[in-house]
Amino acid sequence: MYMDIVILSHLQRGPVHGYELKRNVSATTAYALHNNTLYPALRRFEESGAVTRTAEQHEGKPPRHVYAITDLGRELLHDMLADLPAERAADEPEFLTRLGQFEHLTTDERRRVLAARTTALETQAGHMRALAEKSRDHRWGSLVVTELTDRVDRELAWIATLAAEA
Repeated sequence: MYMDIVILSHLQRGPVHGYELKRNVSATTAYALHNNTLYPALRRFEESGAVTRTAEQHEGKPPRHVYAITDLGRELLHDMLADLPAERAADEPEFLTRLGQFEHLTTDERRRVLAARTTALETQAGHMRALAEKSRDHRWGSLVVTELTDRVDRELAWIATLAAEA
């Protein structure tokens, strides 16, 4: 779902050709967006009325399609940004995609996204602590569990700071 957010977010900047959209997404996310991800998403958005597609004619060449976000698409984007379902809250790209666009959300919406991520991380922390007990006799496994636990703890501290700013 986060890639849908990224695609719609890029369309908010103005109408673009599919290839240019693909290039822009890849440039800003370091994710190699493939045609089999981009064009089905654009087709879904077009069918739902979130995006329009216009053909630009070029002499001697097939038409190029230009995609633009609609008002419905802007509403859809906002709703996706404001909602971080529990089943996706543990997924880092899902969270960071929303966090990177917090300026589009209200204070309460930001807090709900942060709370969802906090709950997911607390669940992960509990799991890591249980694994730490089991991996005491396994040097390398213990190192991994310790690092993962530390990462979760650091992110929880960071989110507490973000919540104070939200």
